[in-house]
Amino acid sequence: MTTEHDALSGHDHDDAEHGHAGHHTDPTFYRSPRDAAAAPAEKLAYVATFARPADKPDGMAVVDVDPDSATYGTVVGYTELPNLGDELHHFGWNACSSALCPGGGHDHGDRRYLIVPGLRSSRLYVLDTLETPAAPQIVKVLGPEELAKRANYSRPHTVHCGPGALFVSCLGGGSEEGPGGVALLDHNTFEVTGQWEADRGDQYLAYDVWWHINHDVAITSEWGTPSMIEDGIVPELLLGRKYGHRLHFWDMKTRTNIQTIDLGDQYQMALELRPAHNPTQTYGFVGVVVSVEDLSASIWLWHQQDDGIWAAQKVISIPAEPADAADLPPALQPFGAVPPLITDLALSVDDQRLYVSCWGTGELKQYDVSDPFHPREIGSVRIGGIVGRKPHPARPDLPLAGGPQMVEVSRDSKRVYFTNSLYGAWDDQFYPDGVGAWMAKLDVGEDGGVSFDERFFLEGDAFRGRRPHQVRLQGGDASSDSYCYPPD
Repeated sequence: MTTEHDALSGHDHDDAEHGHAGHHTDPTFYRSPRDAAAAPAEKLAYVATFARPADKPDGMAVVDVDPDSATYGTVVGYTELPNLGDELHHFGWNACSSALCPGGGHDHGDRRYLIVPGLRSSRLYVLDTLETPAAPQIVKVLGPEELAKRANYSRPHTVHCGPGALFVSCLGGGSEEGPGGVALLDHNTFEVTGQWEADRGDQYLAYDVWWHINHDVAITSEWGTPSMIEDGIVPELLLGRKYGHRLHFWDMKTRTNIQTIDLGDQYQMALELRPAHNPTQTYGFVGVVVSVEDLSASIWLWHQQDDGIWAAQKVISIPAEPADAADLPPALQPFGAVPPLITDLALSVDDQRLYVSCWGTGELKQYDVSDPFHPREIGSVRIGGIVGRKPHPARPDLPLAGGPQMVEVSRDSKRVYFTNSLYGAWDDQFYPDGVGAWMAKLDVGEDGGVSFDERFFLEGDAFRGRRPHQVRLQGGDASSDSYCYPPD
């Protein structure tokens, strides 16, 4: 069922249905990565939060990230959703810099609406940030039957504002477990228009979707179907090497799977995709959660070779850390070690720094990737962790559960924000005594290195009894936009 709220009446309804074509260009649409970095800094962050158990509605928290504000580092607004059990996870903007691409269409409206999926419920919410940025208004709700009926998908995950449509990756099929894939939403009405794939080949598992927009090539990655992830990691499936371990490359014009790269079935859960922001480049990074051979985690570089064929190679390996079995959750006790568990990564807009979340060991690593084939670690902080429980320097007396998880970088590459919750069932599995709820910020040194901003640490009841997940920054961030013009 599609529900229109009162905020879509009159003038607002006209905006949502018809955009702002011909009126002006949103100043937060940037021609190039350099323009994005030079634009005014963000003053608000939007943070998806969810209740576990689902005893109250999920909501969108709005955090003040303006260091000159009296309310800096606090939640200054909260939009509660009308339903239970959504499990908010990832979300994205209705429109962004891809609207400026030649042939990309210019009727997408402004960067105004947040498209917010419920990963567990398969609902999609549309939140309007225009009139009250610190208190987004719910203007539309699409029920799970909309995805199932029009795209034959469920469990919407990642949202990207792309050329010609909104792309929403989905983990599950509409009436069956799979295949998962990508659903398309109309930029202006937000209705589900259909399934993106015309020829998927043998692609079945799904997770992220991104692209090299000027080259008409999309990339998708793999996690698992709903039953493989909703109640926690399934040891038999993990050790049986059944989770995703492939990358798929697609011709965006024909929506055809043109090449698949298998990283090797020991590399389980190839998740977050981070392509170069410079649109002349054809490379990117993908994180692998765990190797079943040694519990290590890894970062792989995909790149297009001179003959046009895509290749991938491991460029970073992070080993597991030995631990006393008594300090480990039951799922890890047989192994006597803590896996890093790379669960997110972020590439700075200038393509110079890669940030890697090691949720298991409680570490966020910073790499110099100016040479993407040879990354160098240049910074690191520890906080939380399955064994370490490292506190934030603002609260040195407070051991923390969880670890760096969803990470976001400001457009000027000077600030890094992150939260601590992965996914409800997985939180409970790896942090069975409670994962807590917190958000932190790092300042980036001029020549590399990262340090905690001791003025910015949200924890306890800051998120109203919910757990925080993805962060989106006002005006765009390092993972929200794709650009069609080079920085030079």
